Amino acid sequence: MALAQSLADTGQRGVIINADSAQVYADLRVLSARPSDAEMAGIEHRLFGAWDGSQACSAAAWATRARTEIAACHAEGAVPILVGGTGLYIKVLIEGIAPIPEIEPAVRAAVRAMDDDAAYKLLQIEDPERASELDPGDRQRIARALEVKRSTGVTLGDWQLAKAGGIGDTVNLFPLIIEPERAWLYERCDARFAAMLESGAIEEVEALLARGLDPDLPVMRAIGVPEIAAYLAGTIDAERMIAAGSQATRNYAKRQFTWFRRQPPPEWARLHPTWEYESIDFTPHFASLLRL
Repeated sequence: MALAQSLADTGQRGVIINADSAQVYADLRVLSARPSDAEMAGIEHRLFGAWDGSQACSAAAWATRARTEIAACHAEGAVPILVGGTGLYIKVLIEGIAPIPEIEPAVRAAVRAMDDDAAYKLLQIEDPERASELDPGDRQRIARALEVKRSTGVTLGDWQLAKAGGIGDTVNLFPLIIEPERAWLYERCDARFAAMLESGAIEEVEALLARGLDPDLPVMRAIGVPEIAAYLAGTIDAERMIAAGSQATRNYAKRQFTWFRRQPPPEWARLHPTWEYESIDFTPHFASLLRL
């Protein structure tokens, strides 16, 4: 927001484009902390709530839409500002994606039926390089790597050598990675989940459950949804639900730290704030962009 407002001060128009895998879903206004109209403060926002929960939004699907929005911004003379913590989305947009064939349904079902520990141990045997890059608790990416190897006979890393469709060579990038102090961030994670419960998260999950969606859809596995669903089903009490939701949020933040430490190019600028997030002045990091 601060960057978009600074651009406006120089006579330019900034458009904020969502790059968060939860905020893409219309069904997750509260649990994804999607910005409200008031928080948007008159700045145009795109790809927020753009997918219905019944449709899975993959990194490739998001990148396709993001490319269209970025091109539209350029055609309109606006500056696209990508914001979000889903590093894979941004990586696919910039570098492209591998043309991996459809996974055999039987292979996918078998892999998804494995418990987390078994899947990770098998990945260590069948694709040790990918296993070394993943957190043992990152169930989704472990399953993806394992099913690709078993279905195609080729590791995910080898497929990714044939990437196509990236825009990294056709646009000017002004990247900035924010790495706040972990202890402070984890406290915010706990406060965030509590605030969501007070703002209607339980009612949001009730509405989701009423739709009868496939439990394997991403929207049904979003942080907070399984925990609140278990509470609504009576299998856990409120205290355990809050503890589980807060822990899941902290675990995700930890995976983000790991991903952004390893994946982006080393020359990308990084900011390590030790004070309140809202007080950070980002504009010095985008001085060259503001002078365009």
